[in-house]
Amino acid sequence: MNFVFFSPHFPANGADFCDRLKKAGATVLGVGDAPYETLNGKLKAALSEYYRIADMENYDAVFRAMGHFIHKWGRIDRFESLNEHWLELEANIRTDFNIYGTKLDFVKNLKRKSRMRAFFRKSGVETIPQRKCSDRAGAMTFIRRVGYPVVVKPDSGSGASNTFKISNARELDQFFRDKPEDVTFVMEQFIEGLVVTFDGLVNRDGEVVLAASHRYDQSIMDAVNKDRHMSYTCFPEITPAVEEAGRKILKAFDVRERFFHIELFETKDNRIIALEVNMRPPGAWMTDAINYTFDIDVYAAWADMVVKDAAGGPYKGKYFTAYASRKRHIDYLHSHADVLAAHGDKIVHHQAIEEVFSRAMGNYAYQMRSKDQKALRQAVDYIHAEKA
Repeated sequence: MNFVFFSPHFPANGADFCDRLKKAGATVLGVGDAPYETLNGKLKAALSEYYRIADMENYDAVFRAMGHFIHKWGRIDRFESLNEHWLELEANIRTDFNIYGTKLDFVKNLKRKSRMRAFFRKSGVETIPQRKCSDRAGAMTFIRRVGYPVVVKPDSGSGASNTFKISNARELDQFFRDKPEDVTFVMEQFIEGLVVTFDGLVNRDGEVVLAASHRYDQSIMDAVNKDRHMSYTCFPEITPAVEEAGRKILKAFDVRERFFHIELFETKDNRIIALEVNMRPPGAWMTDAINYTFDIDVYAAWADMVVKDAAGGPYKGKYFTAYASRKRHIDYLHSHADVLAAHGDKIVHHQAIEEVFSRAMGNYAYQMRSKDQKALRQAVDYIHAEKA
C-alpha cells in the first residue's frame, strides 16, 4: 500500500500514525510545509519520501506533489491527514486521483453541522433544533420558536472557537455587530447538559472494531470563552444509551475505514442528543487516553485496519483515564511539584500544550489513570484547586 500522509508533522501524533503504518507494511509518503531537518526522528524513519510545499492551502502544489509520487512510486492507495481542517482537501485529492475514501460529493456532510442533521434524523437519534443564522430576522423567528438562550457556532469547523451562548436581545445584537462576514453560522437551541463522546474505529465493511467513550466535566464553549481549564474522563465501559446512539449515527453516515468521534449531549434527565460528528481521531489527548484505558496501541490498531483490513480486538477497558488542564493566568493552590508529589502514582503523562490548541486544551495538562474513579476525581480537583 502506498499511503500519502498529509501534514505528518502537525499535530505531533502524526509521527505515531506514520510509524505504525510503516510497521504494518505500508510505504509512507509525506507532504508538509516544515523543513525536512525539523521533523522528529521517528517521523523521518517512517517516511520513505517527504515532499515539502511552501503553502499547504495551495491545491496546485499538493496536486503536483501527488503527480511526483505517482511517477516515482506508482498508484497511490490512500491519502489522509486525520485532521478536520484538511477534510475537503483530502476529498478533492481522492476525487481527482480516484483514491479510496470519502470523495467531494460527500465531504460537506461531514464538515457542515447543517448537513449532519439529515443523517441524525435518518439514524433516529434525537437532535437539537437548529437553523442557519444569516440575519437577525431569521434568528428571531427561530428564537420565538425555541426561546432564549441559544447557541451560535460556525456551520463548518470543529472545537468551540466562534461559539457563543446568547441569552437576550442585547447579546443577539452584539453578535450580529461583531460576527465575521465570511463565516456561515448556525443557531441551535441551548441544551443543559455535558458532552459525551462515542469514539473509535470503523473498518472498510462498516463494522465497529474499537469503541470508547469520553465525558467532559465542563462546557468546552465556556472553557474557551471564559479562558478556563477543563477536564474529561475516558471510561472503561460505554453507557449503553451512548453506544446505541453512536452506532445508529455511524450506520446512517455509512463511513468506512475511518476513525470516528461523535459528540452527544447527555442531559440532566438522561436524554442522549446528537450534537455533531467528526470522522477523525478524537482531539486533545483522547487518542492516548484510549490507549491508557484499554492498554492498547490505537495507532497500530488503526494502521493494521487500513493496511491489512485487520479486525483487532476484542478490546476490554481496564482503567479510567482523566485529563486535567491548567491555564497560565489562573493562580492555582498547588504547584506543579505538589501535583507530582500528591498524584504521581496516577500521572502517566504531563507536558505544556502547543499555543494553537491552548485556548481549549489549556497551557499545561496532566493525563492520569486509575482503576479507582473516585481517586482520579480527587486528583483532578487537586490540580484545578484555585487560591481564594
